[in-house]
Amino acid sequence: MSEVWSRGDLRPPGIDADEKTTLLGFLDYLREAVIAKTVGVDDRSARAAGVPSGTSLLGIVKHLTAVELNWFVWAYAGQDEPLADDESPPHADETVGDLVVAYRAAVARCNGIVRDCADLGRPGVRSLRETDPPTMRWVLLHMIEETARHAGHADIIRERIDGAVGR
Repeated sequence: MSEVWSRGDLRPPGIDADEKTTLLGFLDYLREAVIAKTVGVDDRSARAAGVPSGTSLLGIVKHLTAVELNWFVWAYAGQDEPLADDESPPHADETVGDLVVAYRAAVARCNGIVRDCADLGRPGVRSLRETDPPTMRWVLLHMIEETARHAGHADIIRERIDGAVGR
């Protein structure tokens, strides 16, 4: 395995546990994949658009932080705080370190909400869609899908920055 391939190369979790543990394990794996693609990149490169649509590594991390908080904290738990802007680009003073710390803090907060949920089939308090509030199972699966899509985007952008490939 080459040096370029091995940097940030993560493998899926080898767990086969109860449903909540398995779903959260895969979500955490994807979250760490996004972080691994971002850490080690200088702020300027991480902020630069990697594709014509304007997507950047910092933009992905900031977006995922907001989406996590919106689905788990605002929608599922119904906590009284404003929705996070999931389309806000990184500000000029936001760094890789700042945004990764914020993402990890959001992940820890959201994981606490998941761990406190005794029934994955119970609907949350409200929804971000024009439907009834989804269950924790749906939110977990949606976040796996959302994070996986953006982990793939991060793979491509990181490869364009410095040639690093892998998970």
